Amino acid sequence: MTAPRTQQERTRATRAALITAGRALFAQRGYAAVPAEEIVAAAGVTRGALQHQFGDKKELFRAVFEQVEGELPARVSAAVTGQPDSWAAATAGLTAFLDACQEPEILQIALTDAPAVLGWVEWRAIEARYGLGLIQAVLEQAMTEGVIARQSVDVLAHLVLSAVIEAALLIAHASDHDTARARAERALRALLDGLRR
Repeated sequence: MTAPRTQQERTRATRAALITAGRALFAQRGYAAVPAEEIVAAAGVTRGALQHQFGDKKELFRAVFEQVEGELPARVSAAVTGQPDSWAAATAGLTAFLDACQEPEILQIALTDAPAVLGWVEWRAIEARYGLGLIQAVLEQAMTEGVIARQSVDVLAHLVLSAVIEAALLIAHASDHDTARARAERALRALLDGLRR
């Protein structure tokens, strides 16, 4: 006989169900096309549960976006790990990120809806929170190896992150994602090549 779940466990399960349902629906149809009633029905909870856990649909979307963004660094880090040097790591990380940017879930949630729903400043802050550390680590390694000149890692990382995010937006809003991705990667590689000694 299993012990009954605690209130904390029920709360976690409800939050997880709402995030899972919201993520699937937002990815499929976009934030604006998904009513809160459909999310709670898909999650198997009440409208009151959504309000209690998140307040409203926008806050649920923020949690979904945070989850999506939180998964990206691990994917990029996996591509970077084991590379023979910092330059190979940088290009492998860039390729992994741009590959992710072509996935329907990333395109819709992270690159189309998030800037509109959360506003540019908050969207950019969340992007930086998840992406900046990895970029800083790769740049620091490249400076240590002498591949690029020693300079402010923080400033350079912000500039590289901005270029990568802009490339992701170009891919998201292009009519031909594959062509846009290929062009963006070539341009970003050229930009990064300009940093090399």
